Amino acid sequence: MPENHYIIRAGEQGSVYISEDVMAAIVAEAVREVEGVGGFATSLGGEIVGRLGKKPGHRGVKIACEGNEVTVEVFVLVRYGRVINAVAVAVQEAVASSVEAITGVMVKAVNVTICGITFDKEK
Repeated sequence: MPENHYIIRAGEQGSVYISEDVMAAIVAEAVREVEGVGGFATSLGGEIVGRLGKKPGHRGVKIACEGNEVTVEVFVLVRYGRVINAVAVAVQEAVASSVEAITGVMVKAVNVTICGITFDKEK
């Protein structure tokens, strides 16, 4: 199996291979649950790939494996009126907590890039 695509956990009973896609799905779901996040962006340019709840996928999430640790990068949109720094810190905490709890892999860093703002549609 290619090492670039799997996070390897060696144990007494054998090895566990966790796909980076699985890790990205965990990260994406953790980000979706954070109050104030309006969606994901693919890059600093802010190309919107989907509002929360409408499109599954892992664009807007990057995973870098470094030994037994991972560094996560997320590119998000924040809902208008929310405190950007508070949303970013909440994203960092949610991602690190979810990844470590679900996979047992230590998170070295969660880098959050705010690429834009979303506005709620008037009813």
